[in-house]
Amino acid sequence: MKKLLSTLLVGAMALSLVACGKKDEGKTDLTMWCIATESDSNRHSYEASIADFEKAHPEINFKWEATENQAYKTKIKAAVSANEMPDIFFTWSCAFLGDFVSEGRVYCVDDVYATYKNELPEVMMGNVKYDGKYYGVPMTMNIVGMFANMNLLKEVGYTEVPATYDELIDCCDKLVAKGIIPFGCSGKETWCVTEYLESIIEKTAGATALNKIFAGTDSWNNADVAKAVGIFQEMINKKYFDPNGIALTNDEVKANFMAGKYAFYMNGTWNCADFSNAGLDFVKVSEFPVIDSSKSQLGELIGGPSDTLAVAAGSKNAEVAAKAAFELAKGICRYGYLDGCGLPAWTPDYDTSSINPLTQSVSEICANASQYVLFGDTAMSAETAQIYLDYVSKIYSSQINGQEFVDGLVKDIK
Repeated sequence: MKKLLSTLLVGAMALSLVACGKKDEGKTDLTMWCIATESDSNRHSYEASIADFEKAHPEINFKWEATENQAYKTKIKAAVSANEMPDIFFTWSCAFLGDFVSEGRVYCVDDVYATYKNELPEVMMGNVKYDGKYYGVPMTMNIVGMFANMNLLKEVGYTEVPATYDELIDCCDKLVAKGIIPFGCSGKETWCVTEYLESIIEKTAGATALNKIFAGTDSWNNADVAKAVGIFQEMINKKYFDPNGIALTNDEVKANFMAGKYAFYMNGTWNCADFSNAGLDFVKVSEFPVIDSSKSQLGELIGGPSDTLAVAAGSKNAEVAAKAAFELAKGICRYGYLDGCGLPAWTPDYDTSSINPLTQSVSEICANASQYVLFGDTAMSAETAQIYLDYVSKIYSSQINGQEFVDGLVKDIK
């Protein structure tokens, strides 16, 4: 009897060990790529959401990696081309994601979205909809904000952010005269230049015109666009911009603004968190003022729902990955909003009283929005966007003027 019991016990232990081994081996592997590097404002929101996800899903072996914004664009495009994608990947919506969808590389999330429809409004899904189907999960939305160092503005007599274009020019002239650099902008990262240029074009030609140009339904052959480029370059020539900015990264420019080197910094409103966390209570945010009131108005904004998680169609666990993408996106949205890194695409079901004042100001700006124009390098297809960015870079370095910018884009964008 003892021998029999001993044999049974050994057998039971062996079966237990085999079962444990199978459990570990049976975990579902999921990988994710994103741009939430250590210096990215959204890093915490990703870390917190992933921690929640891993706690709720011990059956999933989750691995993720982050790559800097500009390098990531090259990396994900190459991965899509080679069909060597992670299960879940960060992407920008509209044409950027659309290119991948047209190549058949993205998993349709319609079935999973049905579960989250009451929490994620359809109006927020418009930029991830292609041929009537959904291929991405939005997280947060942001706009281009004009951040102002009110301590520096007060030195030239401004107690509020300039509300009109004439006031902005007057303020900048006085800043330059006092030896204060009005604006900082990274020339190493061309998307940063577009934050300025697109705002100026929008407030000159109007949001409707710029949307049509980005969509390819209207030509770049637009006198208002050439005029806007001229305005931008005139600001450069009047020494409104840090001349060293051409060789700086965005992180360096942002650090300079936070250190009090510039009076203004135009960039995504995801920066609200970093400015607030740094205790920069002298920073205010507004939208760029109207230049031509016959064609534009306040409330026409650059930005909108863009940051998205998508799933590779070739994923071995695509359905599981799709469900994970929704859970992760919801968490990233929540923590990102609470951190002040953007406005929520998902309807908040939590206490938002702790949101920082800068993000609250952005909420008020967006509450009065009449139109959004999604960032140009996102709104356009990858090939077209690269042509556009190449010409934008030439504008900032004064290699071409407004008319040459327009003529070049008309010639090169087919």
